Amino acid sequence: MIRVTLALILLAAATVTAQSSGADVMKQRCVSCHESDIITSQKLSLTGWTRSVDKMVRWGATVTPAEREVLQAYLAANFGPKPAAAHATSEAGAASYRRACLTCHDADLIEQQKLSRLGWTRSVEKMMRWGATVSADEKDPLVDYLASRYGPR
Repeated sequence: MIRVTLALILLAAATVTAQSSGADVMKQRCVSCHESDIITSQKLSLTGWTRSVDKMVRWGATVTPAEREVLQAYLAANFGPKPAAAHATSEAGAASYRRACLTCHDADLIEQQKLSRLGWTRSVEKMMRWGATVSADEKDPLVDYLASRYGPR
């Protein structure tokens, strides 16, 4: 029992160290050129972050192989894709989108926005102030729908 507890403590400490190291590498290697929000809004998988870091290295970023491994794992764990919304929420959001958004806007205008969830929240709230027929209960499913389909790439 003591060995298992000790092993769990060491594993937790290693995880915290890796997370801390990943954050440190991001601050040292990424934030020197990019604002943090452009990094944190990407929502990429491990494969996507690996490709992104590969691209940055090709463009001149100095990241050691050890730093890359820690950085990519940190980015994927903390800024990866969100799980898909529940089906009922997605259907409710889609219905609100068709009814409230497409009444005034063409779909291509909405699709071009590529907003974060916060950006879609602000946009939907603005449209509600301007008269869009979206109730308070419909707002979150609509924002989830928009952010999941037309979020930043």
